[in-house]
Amino acid sequence: MAAIVHRAPLAAQAAEILLGRIRAGEFALGQRLPGETTLAAQLGVGRSTIREAVRELAGRGVLDSRQGAGVFVTALDVADDWDTVLRRASITTVIEARIAIEAEAAALAAERRTPAQLRGLRAALAARASADPAPEPHVDVDMALHRLIVAASGNEVLVELFDGFVPRVRSAMVDMLKIRPTASHEADQAAHAAVVDAIAARDARAAAELTRAHLNTLKFAFA
Repeated sequence: MAAIVHRAPLAAQAAEILLGRIRAGEFALGQRLPGETTLAAQLGVGRSTIREAVRELAGRGVLDSRQGAGVFVTALDVADDWDTVLRRASITTVIEARIAIEAEAAALAAERRTPAQLRGLRAALAARASADPAPEPHVDVDMALHRLIVAASGNEVLVELFDGFVPRVRSAMVDMLKIRPTASHEADQAAHAAVVDAIAARDARAAAELTRAHLNTLKFAFA
């Protein structure tokens, strides 16, 4: 039997009831919801309340109201906030996501980088080599170089994704380096130099493979 709304705020309650029905599998992904009149009767509210509830769920990414076509299910639940996802994720999981993002970004950077961006990468690489080896400054110059590589990809979505990872990765790397310092700063620097050289040579395949290899080494260090 359909749930009936009893207390204010009606629109918020109607939205939660609709969301509950979607979560329960009553409406499939991509399915069109019943019309306003039908839903209003099922929930015991007015059509204006249904419209507000639909707007709320549309804003949360669950529904999509299409002019002249109706309201469709676009997600089966409300997505967690990005910060919440990252706080809950293990550092290994985050690094795996970085591999997917940064390997592709390095390949794109090799294809698209400008002379000015290449100069920026060379400068960041040099700054990384001469930086204070203490964990905090080392991680900061390292992340600065990685971000420049992602920015050189010319893909703003990849940049936004990378920036979302930075706080989670930075804190974890600082903690790790305090406990387990890098075995060889020279080898680590050489790995980064190889990526920059591949980007300079416009070798997209090498840039991606070298980035993946470096980040896999980092992943295993956290395992």
